[in-house]
Amino acid sequence: MNDLQLNEYQQSALTRLAVEALTPMQEAALTACRNHNDMILLSPTGTGKTLAYLLPLIEHLQLGIEGVQAMVIVPSRELALQIDSVVKSMALPWKAMSVYGGRAAMDEHRSMRGIAPSIIIGTPGRLNDHLNKGNIDARSIQALVIDEFDKCLELGFQGEMQEVIEKLPAVCRHYLTSATDMEEIPAFTGVRRPIHLNYLTDTESESRVQTFIVHSESKDKLHTLYKLLCALGGGQAIVFCNHRESVERIGGYLREQRLAHEAYHGGMEQEIRERALYKFRNGSSNVLISTDLAARGLDIPEVQHIIHYHLPGSEDAYIHRTGRTARWDAEGSSYLILHSEEHVPEYLTAAIKEYALPERAPRPEPPQWSTLYIGRGKKDKINKVDIAGFLYKKGGLTRDDVGTIDVHDYYAYVAIRRTKVKQLLAMVVGEKIKGLKTKMEVAK
Repeated sequence: MNDLQLNEYQQSALTRLAVEALTPMQEAALTACRNHNDMILLSPTGTGKTLAYLLPLIEHLQLGIEGVQAMVIVPSRELALQIDSVVKSMALPWKAMSVYGGRAAMDEHRSMRGIAPSIIIGTPGRLNDHLNKGNIDARSIQALVIDEFDKCLELGFQGEMQEVIEKLPAVCRHYLTSATDMEEIPAFTGVRRPIHLNYLTDTESESRVQTFIVHSESKDKLHTLYKLLCALGGGQAIVFCNHRESVERIGGYLREQRLAHEAYHGGMEQEIRERALYKFRNGSSNVLISTDLAARGLDIPEVQHIIHYHLPGSEDAYIHRTGRTARWDAEGSSYLILHSEEHVPEYLTAAIKEYALPERAPRPEPPQWSTLYIGRGKKDKINKVDIAGFLYKKGGLTRDDVGTIDVHDYYAYVAIRRTKVKQLLAMVVGEKIKGLKTKMEVAK
């Protein structure tokens, strides 16, 4: 694995995540946390910061201790769910749990009353709610992580974060991560004499991104965007806009053109946002139209193309958007759609090519996958193995026909090869999963 000595739980976690070797940044973070109580880790989006702080947390967690031992503060529900999923995939002997707004706090409290989580991941407001109600015993919490700290401040969570941290009397280790540099760390964080790890100056990922200008004859760029998406031939693409209304407008236009896509912005209901991300991740949709909400804190692998329908508001915004592609060792492309009155931002100093749109480009082929909604979940004692077995046995599918399975409390999503969906739905009519009747349909 690595020359760095790892304990059995760390080794097992990496094996379950199929991580063969740590990156230099992750190794440095683990070494730093062994020698310092406080760490500030600066690294671009998509470079593995989650694992960089989870490994040190695992090292300090103790067996047989009741109550929360580590708290992770995050700026969004999506990031909370993502981290929770990573921890659960590690199959550790410690329970993890995510808490966030948009669902009943009482449901979360019921889950805590069983086996209390050792790691709790949450948004500031919901963490405060549970702390104020006594649902979380703060006295046992010794490690605090603030993930995407700069984003937390940007979204105005400073007051709520300060309120959370003031309720944690026993914290002796602080880990802060950020994708942008910060002039100073607010005193309320409790960070004292931290070790700084700065990986923001690494331009390796930038060299793997090709940047193009796409000229639009009209200020209304809808037709230009459509032609560009056709020219890209169905590769995974995120289209960034500056306004929620623009996301909806573009979505409506692409719907008229019968081009598969998903929309994503902060004004949407949480379940709809989660479904949009899931369909984009599993390949049921190759196009995600979003505000800058999708530029940070989301694990969206294998994005080939970033399209700036609107110019980003700042250099930082551009960096975060473009950081969605060329992750790890991959390569990617960034496209700026400009009309005659718009110009390339001054901060883009690298070579930029012009992308000539073809007069005619064939419509992209439909995505290979489709998403199936199943109306049963964890609360019904249904897991991924149950669903996979049902689809193989009752649906006549093979392993190659079934993609990602995502099980929530009361429902599940499954990626099914598009060409097999009709056959599957016909074969499972009236069938039960573990003796339970359930609704199954293509997710809208």
